[in-house]
This record gives sequence, structure tokens and C-alpha cells, in this order.
Amino acid sequence: MARRRTLEAPDPKALAEIEAGFAAKPTGGPGGFAAPIAQVAAEAAADRDARPAADRAAAARTAADAASWRDARAEGRVIVTLPIEAIALDHLTRDRIETDAEAMEELMASIRASGQRLPVEVVELGEGRYGLVSGWRRLRALALIAAEDGTRATAKAVIRPRGEAGDAYAAMVEENEIRAQLTPYERGRIAAVAAHSGAFESMEAAVDAIFAAASKAKRSKIRSFALVHFELSDLLTHGRALSEAAGLRLAGALKAGFAAKLRDALEHGDPADAAEEWALLEAALAPLEAAPKPSPRGGRPKRKAPETLAETVLPDGTRARLREEGTRIVLALEGPGEHGARRALAERLMAVIAEEARG
Repeated sequence: MARRRTLEAPDPKALAEIEAGFAAKPTGGPGGFAAPIAQVAAEAAADRDARPAADRAAAARTAADAASWRDARAEGRVIVTLPIEAIALDHLTRDRIETDAEAMEELMASIRASGQRLPVEVVELGEGRYGLVSGWRRLRALALIAAEDGTRATAKAVIRPRGEAGDAYAAMVEENEIRAQLTPYERGRIAAVAAHSGAFESMEAAVDAIFAAASKAKRSKIRSFALVHFELSDLLTHGRALSEAAGLRLAGALKAGFAAKLRDALEHGDPADAAEEWALLEAALAPLEAAPKPSPRGGRPKRKAPETLAETVLPDGTRARLREEGTRIVLALEGPGEHGARRALAERLMAVIAEEARG
């Protein structure tokens, strides 16, 4: 068994050496001891200064890269993968009313062959939810492919900064104008819907903002179709099939105050297709367009052509014609005879009239 060591009290000389050692330590905390935190910080700073310059440069680059990545994500320049069920497709009212089945099949075939090459655009709604801004067809195609394959549907997406609703509508329309030409009715419809949702003060403001790149004449036509959608959309089944000329005719009748008659024609008809629906509207337009319209310019109204009340030819060839011109009754003497003879005849007639007046 090991022997236990007997502890002995230090002699006076050893105590003096211990006290001298404590006295030599720096003070700064309670009881004369250095603060542990300050000491650790000082040692860390010393270690940092002792690191090679290359290590410090690498750390700085890492910090700068992290800041750049955060900025890129905040500005919508980072592509992420999101589950499709987390994306609200109805965040905005879509500008396209129908989807062509053949075009959708072609898009699905392209995605199967090459993958999703272009990301959709979304905005954060909170709690892991996102609202779709553009890319509805791509998202729909990805969902159909996943359903056919029995896999989880995901989509590559760019998270855009959450801005004004008007900017989102403009972005959606801009993409569809490039990728799939919108019909005149679809352009007017999205402007009317955006204004009705409160994204713009009026349909005119919506057209000017969403279609800012369009010419003045084109924006005027879009406003006409926006009016057609606003007044007739609840009864109009085949608005997308309206030609530009047909839509402008409807807008003209609506501006003239004939909305009730057009609505009545749609409400009491039962069209089977776009052709029958337009036939109903055209039948209602016919009497409206046939009615006389006020002159578009100011100034004096056009004079009505004079109406002949009576006419006779005298032996010398003079033609006597009694005409009504507005509120006046005019007797005209015309013909190959001598001017003096016609004047004498006119004076005799005036004498007869004067005698009749004295009656």
C-alpha cells in the first residue's frame, strides 16, 4: 500500500514568497485579480492579430459573399426550389382566360425532355406560403407531370420583392404578351379586374400602367374592351372570341348609353357558341347604329334638304316651284325665259297676296 504523504504547514519564508507572487499579478477586478472576460478577449485579439494575412483576407471574402447572397435573395435574383402546394395560383386574377390543350401538351413534353429551364415568379405571403406572379402555365404543366409520374410536384422559382399590386399585374401581362399573345378582350379584362381589385384608381390608369409600352391608339382600344368586360362580363360567355372590330362596336354602343339593351339581348338569348352569341349582339346593335347620331363636331348643324310642295311650268318655259326650307315657304321662278318677265310675274303675285291680306 502506498504511504500517505503528510502535509506540513509552510514556514515563514515560504509564506513570504507566496505573498510576493500575488502582489506581482495585475489588478483590475475585485480582490485584486484580472477580470477573466477581459483576459480572454485580450488573448483572442492577440490570436487574431497573429493570424496570417491570407487567412484574414479569406475571412473577409467569405463575409462579403454572404452579404452579396443575402442582397441577391432580397432582390429576387436567387432561384429556389419550392413545393407547388405552397404556391397560391390565384394570388392574382390571371390575364389568360383559357389554356390551349395542345399548347399545354407541348410545354409538358418540353419540360420532360429538358427540365424546367425558366423559373416562375412568386412573392412571399408568410408562413411558408407564396403567391404566383408569373408562370401559371409552367406551374400547371409541372403539376400535371408530377401527378402522372406519382412524384412530389416542385418548381424552380424566383422570389420577387413584395411590391405594389399594380407592378405584379404589369409583370404578369408583360410575360404573357411575349410568350402567348393575348386577345384584345383578355387585355381589356385584366385592366378592368386590376382596377376593380383596387390596384389602380381607374380602368384608364390600369391600362396606362399595365400597357405602358403600347401605343396611344392601342391603349385606347384596350380601354374599349375593358369597358365591354366591365359592363357585360357576367352575361358574355365568349368574350375572348370577339374581334377587334366587334369589341369596338360594342364599346361605342355602351358609351352611347345602350348597356341595358345589350344586356337584355344576352340575358334572353341562349347562344350555343361564339357565333350565336355575336348574332344576338349584332341584332341588338343594328337599330342602335341605324339611329341618327349627333354631329361629332361643333358649329352649325347640317341643313335639311328643301322639300318641294308644288311645281308648275308656264307657257314661256318658266318653272314655278314652291319649296319648304326649314320654317320658310319659298316660291322660286326659274327657266329659260327673260329675267324681266319673271320679275313682272313675281310683282303680280305679290300684288295678289297684298290684296288678299287687305281682304
